[in-house]
Amino acid sequence: MAVKIRLRRMGAKKVPIYRVVVADSRYARDGRFIEEIGFYNPLEEPSVFKIDAEKAKKWMANGAQPTETVRKLMKKFGIE
Repeated sequence: MAVKIRLRRMGAKKVPIYRVVVADSRYARDGRFIEEIGFYNPLEEPSVFKIDAEKAKKWMANGAQPTETVRKLMKKFGIE
């Protein structure tokens, strides 16, 4: 089972809000997930990215790989 830390799209049409979730890579983008660990709102100025750093580190220590987008967001906002 390949576990990923990735974004799950929420919100209305043309108004995206994302949740940061830990999910099996075989499931759909907005499908089943294991745990929700944060959120990202790109529409606010400045954009808001909140994540439970302890949970993210725990999952990464257990082998979860963040997607490229999540990795960039974590680096941009000083988490990791």
